[in-house]
Amino acid sequence: PLARQIQIATDAAKGCVARLAQIEVPSYADTESNFAELKARIDKTIAFVQQATPEQMQGSETRTITIKVPDRELQFPGQAFLLFFAMPNFYFHVTTAYDILRHNGVPLGKMDFLGSV
Repeated sequence: PLARQIQIATDAAKGCVARLAQIEVPSYADTESNFAELKARIDKTIAFVQQATPEQMQGSETRTITIKVPDRELQFPGQAFLLFFAMPNFYFHVTTAYDILRHNGVPLGKMDFLGSV
């Protein structure tokens, strides 16, 4: 469902930044049921991501990042985590949300996905 895609995408964004910055990953309740609540979740995630400082990110490219998945733990150097796990996961769920919206008649185009400058 659309709401779940937004929840997972925001979890991916906040989790990535928190892990690279070595700060606690905030927990969200995953109870959003309308567009206003989903927008509020996105806004809360953007605010969290923006609070990370360059000093917190210093050295994160070589820092070991451990992710627990149901049947094992995955370990990455920070740069590999960002480029080959966190970003693909984020974009997968954002793209899926975009596709759900388009499928349901929302008039979105490529530039809506890419954003405006």
